[in-house]
Amino acid sequence: MSGQNKERVVVEIYGQYYTMKGDSSSSHMRMIAGYVDDKMRKISEANPRLDTNKLAVLAALNMADEYFRLRMEYEELIKLLEKTAKETEEEEGENIDGEEKNEMNEE
Repeated sequence: MSGQNKERVVVEIYGQYYTMKGDSSSSHMRMIAGYVDDKMRKISEANPRLDTNKLAVLAALNMADEYFRLRMEYEELIKLLEKTAKETEEEEGENIDGEEKNEMNEE
């Protein structure tokens, strides 16, 4: 029953037609297929003698490299945000303590 709400779309990747089926919108699946097609075509332009299988593997390797680089950048950004949030909390804590001391001195 889980397959009832799946989107289905036919896409072309490097001259071959594929039926994609998934939870994503058809426009999203077309965008992903277009990205793969673009990668394969760019590699083919630089290496015109490669067969389709080798083009597909090289495209997959390029996309995996992009993915891992972006994942590392993402993890670094998360650490930076956590560090900044912690520093902000500490600064706010110091400000609250300082304000309480000032209020006590005014009395």
